Amino acid sequence: MPSPEKKASVIVIGSGLGGLASACTLAARGHHVTVIEANDWLGGKAAEWREGGYRFDMGPTILTIPRVLKRIFQEAGADMHARLDLRRLDPQWRCFFEDGNQIDLQQDVENMVQVLEELCTGDGEGYRDLIAASRNLHDISEKFFFWKSVGGIEDTLDLGSSFTLRTLRDVLRLRMDSTFAKEIRKRIQNPQAAQMLDHLTQYVGSNPFAAPAVLLGIAHMQMHDGIWYPMGGTRAVPEALVQLATELGVAFRTKTRVRKILMKNQRACGIETQTGEHLAADAVISNMDSVRTMRELLHDVPTKKFEQKWGRRKPACSGVVLYLGLDRAYEHLAHHDFVFSRDPEDEFDSIYNKGIPAPDPTCYLAAPSKTDPSVAPPGGEALYVLVHTPWIHAGQNWQDLFPHYRQVILDKLKRCGGMPDLEDRIRVEHHLTPQDIHERYSPLRGAIYGLASHGRINGAFKPANRSKEVAGLYLAGGATHPGAGMPMALMSGWIAADCLDQDLKTSGQL
Repeated sequence: MPSPEKKASVIVIGSGLGGLASACTLAARGHHVTVIEANDWLGGKAAEWREGGYRFDMGPTILTIPRVLKRIFQEAGADMHARLDLRRLDPQWRCFFEDGNQIDLQQDVENMVQVLEELCTGDGEGYRDLIAASRNLHDISEKFFFWKSVGGIEDTLDLGSSFTLRTLRDVLRLRMDSTFAKEIRKRIQNPQAAQMLDHLTQYVGSNPFAAPAVLLGIAHMQMHDGIWYPMGGTRAVPEALVQLATELGVAFRTKTRVRKILMKNQRACGIETQTGEHLAADAVISNMDSVRTMRELLHDVPTKKFEQKWGRRKPACSGVVLYLGLDRAYEHLAHHDFVFSRDPEDEFDSIYNKGIPAPDPTCYLAAPSKTDPSVAPPGGEALYVLVHTPWIHAGQNWQDLFPHYRQVILDKLKRCGGMPDLEDRIRVEHHLTPQDIHERYSPLRGAIYGLASHGRINGAFKPANRSKEVAGLYLAGGATHPGAGMPMALMSGWIAADCLDQDLKTSGQL
């Protein structure tokens, strides 16, 4: 192992947002970094598809909390705004309902107070109280949860030195006896407004009726920090990080699949590729799905404790994604839209409990042409449609399921989304099913968001960034702490890199 004065050689498995954040952070601190990527592109799910003059972001389409990304650029003394043109979006979402009603989720809290009060007396004050509670939960998360390696409540507190009465009050304010949906409905009586706010949990692909109340902190983050669109699409984010990493000396190897993590004296010491090549390193960061990393890449390494804690947790949902190049734009759509199901409890029960595609799904739409005309030919639209589905269950063949479910989705959009001529307007089309997602990105059972955030106490937690089973192994990405979504995946990469760097500084060992 290198001494504290020396720098480490690090291999990062996977070039998703978490892996790129790790690579940039470590390289900015002087370490020697090589990123190993199985696919022939860099950026993981933040990929793109182009056809016939249309350009689509294939994975994430919503950027929130840009200060996380800014911090990664600052590690290298780089100005994020000089490298990315970010545009704030308001309304943040436009919501369409079966009965023809429409609600815009606006960034300004007082504007939303007025909108919700007009829909249902008392909901305005309820929303104001909801945002206040969300701010408190976010503040607690900043204190105990973010920017550090956390794999459970025991990691959030130093019981020996910092557990005071004030800390106890903070823990009690986490509302561990409640769920996300319950906290919404304590304050919001209008069912459509509640359904709109429920979908804040879709950043982590979880059921709001089972997700912990602490996730309400997402509401404050979204209202305070805003929703942003990087010109050129969210694909611009990994491209900017790859450019920064290259400037810092990071080496990239694409089309190289990892077979296993090598061990020496019970420490990670490199990787073996599928072709049998051995690459040595002082430490390894895996941006691959955390459960699959522990199950598939650690040969002959006991991971019983990890499996007992995380192997029994169900994956989050997967999804069907349609990429529709249209010969017209729909003026009534905002940049981000939801076309909601009639019955959210039935919808979530289908996806998370029954394990079947919801008969009446909620459709998320990204219609970016008004913000970024370059995504489509003049007058056209690059419409992105995401419908959450169960993770891959035994007996489900998405090659057979897709044609019918595609029509369910299109019929929903024609009926409720104000696009009766949608099918006639399609000029190019592409799609991903849960099986495609599983094969393309290697998540656990096609789950887009890692493990489901279900359970009132443990639901907010994901596997820690510093492996407790293997010295010298660190975990990054949306399937690890602090969770899914662009800012959280980026933060996970920074945390993994920071843990590695701090371990080296404090002990000279990783």
